Amino acid sequence: MRVRDIRGSKRALSAVIAAGTLLALSGCGKADMTKQSSPYANAAGAKTVTLSVQSWVGAQADVAVAEYLLDHELGYRVDKVQIDEVPAWDALSQGRVDAIMEDWGHPEQEQRYIKDKKTIVPGGDVGVTGHIGWYVPTYFAKKHPDVTDWKNLNKYADQFRTAESGGQGQLMDGSPSYVTNDKALVKNLDLDYKVVFAGSEAAQITQIEQFAKQQKPFLTYWYKPQWLFEKVPMTEVKLPEYKEGCDADPATIKCAYPHTPLQKYFNADFAKNGGDAAEFLKNFKWSEEDQNEVSLMIADKKMSPQDAAKAWIDKNESKWKAWLPK
Repeated sequence: MRVRDIRGSKRALSAVIAAGTLLALSGCGKADMTKQSSPYANAAGAKTVTLSVQSWVGAQADVAVAEYLLDHELGYRVDKVQIDEVPAWDALSQGRVDAIMEDWGHPEQEQRYIKDKKTIVPGGDVGVTGHIGWYVPTYFAKKHPDVTDWKNLNKYADQFRTAESGGQGQLMDGSPSYVTNDKALVKNLDLDYKVVFAGSEAAQITQIEQFAKQQKPFLTYWYKPQWLFEKVPMTEVKLPEYKEGCDADPATIKCAYPHTPLQKYFNADFAKNGGDAAEFLKNFKWSEEDQNEVSLMIADKKMSPQDAAKAWIDKNESKWKAWLPK
């Protein structure tokens, strides 16, 4: 979600309505889990690939499909490491993991590890464009069309108040580990709002669904692609137009988040010596619709990532066959 560190999102988790179950599925959380790396990661000649699993469900869908095909079509054992975004770059550089399947843009890490140290190399587009923004439920936007312009947000602050936001309107964010510009935006745009962290994507989804069930208004940090839009239609609030470099200084930022083609990254040694696995992962590229289909099966239909991957693979042979090494 950027050209800056976002997803945190600048983040895409496993959305089961029970947040605890979702956390178990997605492995989200702030803990630095680099020490869970596979002893086989980056090992010369090993038929094992270690993939970093990010905490949002879109990235989990990427990994699930890649894992299934690496196993069943190419004969690799796949290890997975649950890890936050920035620590994942450190682990990738050190060879603790071989590949990150979905990154939303981390310029500082790209400069350090790709350009300076040359321990990480780009692995190509995922095929999906990510975008972070502020959203209100469409049922509220239809009643109050002007709410979709940030200049009118203060007019509705009292309707977005919660116990957590006190006398101000609430802008709901997800995990504190996600890097966002929201606190600076609220301050710099002089908005009568308080950023309140739900704690995780799972908890944020639960709150959004609860608000929607009761048809209550809410303002939330959210992102595309994300399967939840299919269950809770949301309309984006237009922030000041994004222009290259407008988010360079977090202290003065006053612009929207960019649209970012999501990227894969490989450990440099793995990219050079990873054989069929490296070639396959480089070729891996699918659409937002494909990713959302698998994400919805994992998050909403409560299928295991493996079963969701198999269901998609069984229906899309012509797509994944093109990813296999020639």
